[in-house]
Amino acid sequence: VPEDHITDMGWEVTPEGMYRILQQIAAYEGVRKIIVTENGAAFPDTLENGQVNDPLRVQFYQDYLANVLRAKREGVPVEGYFCWSFLDNFEWQEGYRPRFGLVYVDYATQERVVKASGAWFKSFLK
Repeated sequence: VPEDHITDMGWEVTPEGMYRILQQIAAYEGVRKIIVTENGAAFPDTLENGQVNDPLRVQFYQDYLANVLRAKREGVPVEGYFCWSFLDNFEWQEGYRPRFGLVYVDYATQERVVKASGAWFKSFLK
């Protein structure tokens, strides 16, 4: 697995898997709608000159959302999608080390900075 396909948590990035699992869930009898929750990835983020450039997270969301939309176009009843997460936060097993957010949080000052991925996500929603 290429290094850019592994998150900061050691998880593989497999956007095609999103498409496949949505297809599988939709195949169950009685499934009327599907809402994807907590889909996201931690990557090492660095605040430099007041900005966080996180191209791996941008690519993650581009690829995963493309597969969600592909499934929806093919009739899977996807009705919602929630990224993980809006803000960098505390992760139960890892503490404050992994950063999942679309918005960078300076934990010492609580200042927030929209990451490149947050700007991308905003434009995607428009």
